[in-house]
Amino acid sequence: MSSYLEKQQRAFKSNVTSAATKVSTKRPNLTAQPESAPSPAPSNASATSKLQKDGKRKRETPNIVYSQPASTGHGNETLTQITYVIDDFLKKKDQPKTIHEIMSWLSQSNVEEAKKRLIVKILKLHDRVKWIPDPNLKVQTWDSGTFLYLPLIDVRSKNELISHLQTRADARGVLVKDLKDGWPNCEDAIDELEAEHRILVTRTKKDNHARMVWSNDPSLVHKVDQEFKNMWAGIQLPSVDDLVRQLQEAGQKPASEDPSKRVKGPLKPKEKKKKAPRKGGKVTNAHMAHLLKDYDKSKK
Repeated sequence: MSSYLEKQQRAFKSNVTSAATKVSTKRPNLTAQPESAPSPAPSNASATSKLQKDGKRKRETPNIVYSQPASTGHGNETLTQITYVIDDFLKKKDQPKTIHEIMSWLSQSNVEEAKKRLIVKILKLHDRVKWIPDPNLKVQTWDSGTFLYLPLIDVRSKNELISHLQTRADARGVLVKDLKDGWPNCEDAIDELEAEHRILVTRTKKDNHARMVWSNDPSLVHKVDQEFKNMWAGIQLPSVDDLVRQLQEAGQKPASEDPSKRVKGPLKPKEKKKKAPRKGGKVTNAHMAHLLKDYDKSKK
């Protein structure tokens, strides 16, 4: 037993000795380091993700907000300024204004005279502006007189409205929205005139606002006695269905009957037309009758 152990011990030592001779005894120089160590090469996965991110960034568009420019004035073009002057100045003020007041409102009092003359010329030719000459001057200058907004209907009081309706040549009504162009708070006056029976008014179903007005004669309005009203209220009329049934029983056609609701009988199927038998033509070759005769007995 001891001899076997000794053999194993000697074999182990010999293997260790042979393996030690193959190991290199040189140690690496740990103190010597390169001045700039190269960065490790990126892996394929990291390079691919970076390309994808760069690609997405290139495709992304910046969020540009398109908004209206800030209101810094009344425009620089002459026609734009004319629109502002008529709608926002003359119409709202509802008073005659001179050209100097208009240019001051536009913040352009110091512009050249040629532009002022151009604005004056356009305002005098505009169909919604009335130029009032200066009564104190015998000869008008280019900047004299005042400008007044001219509405669609030049009415601003109850008496003017009655006069306008009575002088109309046609029987058409007047739109309330046209009255509001020069008389914004006309609804109260319309309600008062309607209560006095001086005008006729049609109103909207939703808000009960005045829509159109006509002239009315208050002398044609007669008061109905309360006794007659009570008598009329006591009459009970039959329902519409009863009226229709009674008229139909009497053999009359009610005017209130809806043609689309009439009960129609069942539709009859259309009969197919039978084709008529084809008639033979006139036989001209009688000498060949024995050849053209049909001997088939199955045919009737």
